[in-house]
Amino acid sequence: MVILDHSRIASGFKVGIVVAQFNELVTDRLQQGAILQLKKYGINDEAITIAKVSGALELPRIARKLADSGKVDGIIALGAVIRGETSHYDYVCAETASGLAQVSLNGPVPVMFGVLTTDNLDQAINRAGGKGGNKGADCADGLIEMINLEKQI
Repeated sequence: MVILDHSRIASGFKVGIVVAQFNELVTDRLQQGAILQLKKYGINDEAITIAKVSGALELPRIARKLADSGKVDGIIALGAVIRGETSHYDYVCAETASGLAQVSLNGPVPVMFGVLTTDNLDQAINRAGGKGGNKGADCADGLIEMINLEKQI
């Protein structure tokens, strides 16, 4: 029996963070949480590439470009989609999730899904450093685990 270790060693890792600017009050907090968590693993500023996109629907394209660049070992995609009065919310959530999943499944590096999909701004803020923790930091933890695991396979 072989048990793969998903430890959180991050020596030499390069990480990309793709951040949607729409709902910036929330996405800035997600980005800060991700960066602070990556720094806890010893990843310095020079090893972090940040790409800002206009909204959640643009995340998959730039995540794919960054993944294919060979400049990063993994990517964190961050955004916040807050329900409005139209069905636009449903389309944006579904297409963003699908696009990022395809990049992660078919691309050379893992992609963590850090896109909040909430009913209101309060829920989003709670998941971006409030009562619900910080999804950006959670994604940083998950990415380090994934990179380590993939290096063993």
